[in-house]
Formats: sequence, C-alpha cells, structure tokens
Amino acid sequence: MPRHTPSLVGLPAPVQASLLRAGQRLRAHRVQRGWTVAEMAERLFCSPTTWRALEAGKPGTSIGLFVQALWLFGELDTLDAVAPAPAGLASNRRVRRPAGKVAPGVIGEAERDF
Repeated sequence: MPRHTPSLVGLPAPVQASLLRAGQRLRAHRVQRGWTVAEMAERLFCSPTTWRALEAGKPGTSIGLFVQALWLFGELDTLDAVAPAPAGLASNRRVRRPAGKVAPGVIGEAERDF
C-alpha cells in the first residue's frame, strides 16, 4: 500500500494535470536526445527512480532537479515565462512598513515585561 502525504493527496486536479504535462515534456526532451532513464539520472546525479518520478509528474520531486534538467536540455530560459512578475513591480524595490509599526511576529518593546 503506497504512502500518501496529506499535502500531496489534496492537490487540485489542475495542479496534478500541470505536473503531469511538465513531466511529459521532460520525457519528450530526453527521448528526442536518445538518452535512457539511466543516462539521464547519471547526468543529473540522481537515481533512475527519482528521474522517473519527475517524468511522472510526482509532486514530491525536487524543483531543483527540475530546473537542472531544463538547464541540461538547454531550456533554462523557458523558466522565465513561469509566473512572471507583475509589470509594476521593480525587482530591486523594497517594501517598507509604515513608521512605528513592528514586523509581524516580532515582540515590541512595550510587550516585554520580564
């Protein structure tokens, strides 16, 4: 009986379908180059089982492995199209809190009574 992690079992159907399509695209790139699962796993320094899980769209596989596979296929620049930043957002801009407000989760001086 397979183990199921509650956070992975409850994935919405569109998320599961998207992961499956991403895995299928990785498999298509591997097959196009004529690489076996074992060769691909060796190139990525992972086990063949882990590579098969990535191709199967398993949500528990490493995103780092996924990005490394894109790099190996020469497709790393396609990652920039994933969740692009909003147009009005400057990449080096910092978000500032209003003066006098404490960051969430930080105990203020007035609350320290020990």
